[in-house]
Amino acid sequence: MRTLELLAPARDAAVGRTAILAGADAVYIGAPAFGARAAAGNSVADIRDLCAFAHQYRARIYVTLNTILFDAELDEARRLVWQLYAAGVDALIVQDMAYLEMDLPPIALHASTQCDIRTLDKARRLAQAGFSQLVLPREFSTDQIREAAEAAGVPVEVFVHGALCVSYSGDCQAGAVAMDRSANRGVCPQMCRLSYELIDGEGRPVGPEKHYLSLRDLCQLDRLPALIEAGASSFKIEGRLKDARYVANVTAAYSQALDRFIAANEGFARSSAGSSTCGFTPDVNRTFNRGYTSYFIGGRPQASVRMASIDTPKWAGMPVAEAVTAYDPQRRSFRARTSAPLANGDGLGFFDARGRFCGFRLNRSEGQELFPASVPEGLKPGMTIYRNSDKQFFDVLDRPDASCRRTIAVNFRLDAVGDTGFAITASDCRGASATVVTESPGAQAAKPQADARRATLAKLGGTIYTCGQVDDRLGDRFVPLSVLADARRRALVMLDADAAARYVYDRRRRQALAADAFAALPPLTYHDNVANRLARQFYESHGAVIARQAIETEPSPRGADIEVMNTRYCIRRELGACLRTPDGRKLPARLYLRNQSGTYRLDFDCAVCGMKVVKTSSAS
Repeated sequence: MRTLELLAPARDAAVGRTAILAGADAVYIGAPAFGARAAAGNSVADIRDLCAFAHQYRARIYVTLNTILFDAELDEARRLVWQLYAAGVDALIVQDMAYLEMDLPPIALHASTQCDIRTLDKARRLAQAGFSQLVLPREFSTDQIREAAEAAGVPVEVFVHGALCVSYSGDCQAGAVAMDRSANRGVCPQMCRLSYELIDGEGRPVGPEKHYLSLRDLCQLDRLPALIEAGASSFKIEGRLKDARYVANVTAAYSQALDRFIAANEGFARSSAGSSTCGFTPDVNRTFNRGYTSYFIGGRPQASVRMASIDTPKWAGMPVAEAVTAYDPQRRSFRARTSAPLANGDGLGFFDARGRFCGFRLNRSEGQELFPASVPEGLKPGMTIYRNSDKQFFDVLDRPDASCRRTIAVNFRLDAVGDTGFAITASDCRGASATVVTESPGAQAAKPQADARRATLAKLGGTIYTCGQVDDRLGDRFVPLSVLADARRRALVMLDADAAARYVYDRRRRQALAADAFAALPPLTYHDNVANRLARQFYESHGAVIARQAIETEPSPRGADIEVMNTRYCIRRELGACLRTPDGRKLPARLYLRNQSGTYRLDFDCAVCGMKVVKTSSAS
């Protein structure tokens, strides 16, 4: 049986709980330090509580320690790992190879997407180094996923939903170079979401100021079967800064999609236990997104398929109306032709004549007349109105636990024990079981008891259980329902204890990396993010030569050109000016991006259909 894992994000333990109730098989969450989202750290105590909650459902908790470490932080990182191990964490998601050289407990290590596993050789080497799971690049196609899974021989994890980094993850130095805020240190300034001028080699504008590097969000909801067929076993939702409503909605959508796949295909099962129900119909279009792309999952898409959201890095929402009139300051309203029901409190917006997104809140609507809470400056007849805050939908998602519940079916068996007792046995899909024997008068009942006993066993409110099968072998023996209820409660306490005792942790794989594993590679550079003595020790002990350490430890000389992004996304292709087509002449051969953070040369590598972003001291 091949197990499939839906991996959801959690900015804190409360969101992690919601994700599990909504159907996540595993949750990844930040530790107090050393996570790639510094704003999403959590205490070890909170993580311990989340582990206890998750493990009831056989859901796993992965903690992100995926920044690069400085020498002064190595001891603190090692101590933190031991604390997380004691807290019950299932695995650590790491980038820095220093963890492979530390004195650590046998906790499983997953290779973060920050490891930039761009080649089959790297996937194979990381698996041999002892990583239990590899997080593959978002840029991979299904063919590349299949090849990487076969080469590595360990489970591979793929992103299926959420924000896309324009650069290969782990190989973006733009924030560190331009703003002294490194993505590899957990403080990414999101350079790709900024607006830039598009200029030529002489510094002349050739395109309006836009968000040229801001990609749409990833959505592979309809491509899960292809990813499963390619060999992926863990399906990751991005968003450790997202709120509970987003996590609940997206997690429920993908959980239900996986369940549908499993129901239609033999040989597959979810990696966790239990069944989730939610008080809403999930719809990934109704929570934050920048528009969706499947990116490169099917290979390089056709030139007409857009990957970026260059007009705004924000969420415009779904089109719900078209303005019929301009705003009337006397009535404080405007008329619109609506295509969906609107509610008081909805968040609406439109793109003005300059392409800027302008948002406002709807106070009320009367038929086709809309009354905004503020003046919608720039609104003109014919403009599309979008909704990016659905009041009625969000009200449901804002209920406790986002109105989600998760239960495990428990089966009961009732047996007579001599003339004066009975036994109740509780068992479930986790392999846990418990039996309680209770003394009770063995008088014969005056009427059938099976229905009443089943109803008593099914009263499981306040627990994680729901009643499954009942095998009642007591016949016409009378058992007071209060006695049965007490025996049921005691059996479930014992069932909980047995389930906890049976929980099985994944443990770190043994290292089998050859001593000369890196000897044939070119010297390592700042792209390889070596930032401390232990990472250096790991690479050099396996034959590597390190030409230059991480840019965070060895800044580039002032005025020097430096490559800060390496991406499969190409601005020329996005703008319909691919150099390999006649349309390439629509734009100058040499292009730059410029804003307050600096000037960036765009180097187009047509051989691999990619692009590099190089920070320069000038545009000439």
